[in-house]
Amino acid sequence: MPINDLPELNALRTKMQWHQERQKVLAENISNSDTPNFRPRDLVEPKFTPEGQAAGGPGGSLPLMRTSASHLTPPGGSPSFSTNNNGGFQTRPAGNAVNLEDEMLKVSSNQMDYAAVTSLYSRSLGLLKTAIGKR
Repeated sequence: MPINDLPELNALRTKMQWHQERQKVLAENISNSDTPNFRPRDLVEPKFTPEGQAAGGPGGSLPLMRTSASHLTPPGGSPSFSTNNNGGFQTRPAGNAVNLEDEMLKVSSNQMDYAAVTSLYSRSLGLLKTAIGKR
């Protein structure tokens, strides 16, 4: 079995990809903090099965994502991760619901979680290399 097919590593890779996509969504929220009628979005965290795969499909293989309405729809047409479009409770007179403090807290938390998952992934690879004598 190739190292890339291990369920634990697939789960960690999926989690890292989720954090990367979430960072893009949070950055988009912050960049549109002055756009009238903009509602902040967030991604729903993937749930994993005991085998280490994302509950929505096979771990480690994410479909193409349509990031703009002008892009072509990828085969299969489903987004990588589901979004959470629940806006904030405070809406400014222009209709914008982005709260910069909340978004920055989410960005900071996402960054720390990504660093933890990345560290766990690289240490897992190091342990596997040690176990098979490649180090």
